[in-house]
Amino acid sequence: MAKSKSLDGRHRDKSGRIDRKHGNTRVGTLRKEYGEGFAKGRRRDMMLKTLLKETGSTSLHEYLRQHHR
Repeated sequence: MAKSKSLDGRHRDKSGRIDRKHGNTRVGTLRKEYGEGFAKGRRRDMMLKTLLKETGSTSLHEYLRQHHR
């Protein structure tokens, strides 16, 4: 499906569904988007799925609400 960029910078497919971050996204990559304080104290090569498992979060959105201020 073709993707388009929305106003808030997230990618959407033609149906309007917003892409989710994949579990194999690295913390270092997410720090580029959310700042150097993202997942502070964790290695930059840690994968998102590992971070979510360690923190008991079910999604990046939930992790951001609970742990990233």
